[in-house]
Amino acid sequence: MSKIILTGDRPTGRLHIGHYVGSLRRRVELQNSGEYDKTYIMIADAQALTDNADNPEKIRQNVIEVALDYLACGLDPAKATIFIQSQISELCELTFYYMDLVTVSRLQRNPTVKNEIQMRNFEASIPVGFFTYPISQAADITFCKATTVPVGEDQLPMIEQCKEIVHKFNSVYAPENPVLVEPTALIPANKACLRLPGTDGKAKMSKSLGNCIYLADSADEVRKKVMSMYTDPLHLQVSDPGHIEGNTVFTYLDAFCKEEHFERYLPEYANLDELKAHYTRGGLGDVKVKKFLNNVIQEELEPIRNRRSEFEKDIPEIYNILKKGSEAAREVAAQTLSEVKSAMKINYFEDVELIRSQSEKYSK
Repeated sequence: MSKIILTGDRPTGRLHIGHYVGSLRRRVELQNSGEYDKTYIMIADAQALTDNADNPEKIRQNVIEVALDYLACGLDPAKATIFIQSQISELCELTFYYMDLVTVSRLQRNPTVKNEIQMRNFEASIPVGFFTYPISQAADITFCKATTVPVGEDQLPMIEQCKEIVHKFNSVYAPENPVLVEPTALIPANKACLRLPGTDGKAKMSKSLGNCIYLADSADEVRKKVMSMYTDPLHLQVSDPGHIEGNTVFTYLDAFCKEEHFERYLPEYANLDELKAHYTRGGLGDVKVKKFLNNVIQEELEPIRNRRSEFEKDIPEIYNILKKGSEAAREVAAQTLSEVKSAMKINYFEDVELIRSQSEKYSK
């Protein structure tokens, strides 16, 4: 069986370093690893519209922002198929058929859906499209028969629901020759990358909370955000013992820091463990740690910023990349949809045996 990756993002704004450590950095590694036969990267604009239907221009403008961030981070259209979800109409049809395999109560029990509904204060006014997006996501994953889906820990219930749909479909329609493939979730190995908190210490980095460091931020913007970052509220004096747990600066260092960074920017420490030990016993100020973190993040983001500025010089070519990727993805989706309709016995005009048997039936 081919090894295939499917992953993507909603274009509701520019991507931030939470996206980067949670998935983007890993996607580039996987793309370049040679371990996978195909890599599909989706800009999920249709999914974004499920809770932004009254502001389509927001989605329209951010498609290009996400594409630029992808390319700047190292996603390569020669190695990965980068496409726009709404341009693959077959996904809508797959979603419609999968809806018959899922109950309302099962959707209501999905922890990710429950959490997202609560976050958006939808209560009883839930858009149907948003409520059913686990089913749409199953269509996204299965159209290319993805075997691997890199996700954050909060998305694991979505993968489980997709696997249930795949199992149900194959059991009902294709028990002897399964059509769909069950995906496996791939979560970050570095626990700090599972969900990077906002710069204000909030549990989640969010555009609406204004606590993000964006991949496209200037060096000065990054520095200001790092230097104002939430640390330990009890660490008032340099001499005070500090706490690592819940300290956003150290969470970010866990996600970004490497031993070679100490050689370049903080040679009096051999590694992060030594820095943490000093902070914990007291005698190490927050400003010094933040300056170190700023150097670390700037080193990571500078080449990304530079590549992005180059790609920004030819926006028509970015749209051309997305068009070609969408055309390639649609070909694959059309083939999967054909197999799905055949298994469901609704491919009436291609079913020669059906036409023959009906002809015989009425010729008697």
